[in-house]
Amino acid sequence: MLRGVILALTMVLAAPLLAPLFAGPAHAVLPDEVLDDPVLEARAREITKDLRCVVCRNENVDSSDADVARDIRLMVRERLVAGDSDEEAIQYMVDRFGEFILLNPRASGSNLVLWLAAPFLLLAGLGIAIMALRQRRAANAPLTAEEELRLRQILED
Repeated sequence: MLRGVILALTMVLAAPLLAPLFAGPAHAVLPDEVLDDPVLEARAREITKDLRCVVCRNENVDSSDADVARDIRLMVRERLVAGDSDEEAIQYMVDRFGEFILLNPRASGSNLVLWLAAPFLLLAGLGIAIMALRQRRAANAPLTAEEELRLRQILED
């Protein structure tokens, strides 16, 4: 009897901790959006996972419930059914919405400044820190004989 109670209590306590391990991913793709061709559907899912929902901001189109996200998912599927390659479908979306729609922006053009700014600022910060440490060491150095003599003269006056 006691063993059964302990087992039941263990299961009740462990269930909320283990549930996320068995839960599948939640997607906003509705059944009426799914393509009949599993290869095209897989391609569409991969593309929409890398597209940003223009309403939800940092959520991908594949998992967004917004109406605009649904429209984007349908447009991607239309492009693939029409025979576009993955790159052509993505470029179509970029042409329509701008590079903002890409969750992983391309490292080219004006985005190149953003990609290079972080390493440049890191190196600049390290350079400033090194110069500050060197100046600090120089300020803590002992006085030379000439400096001590000059300091005594100033203090005596």
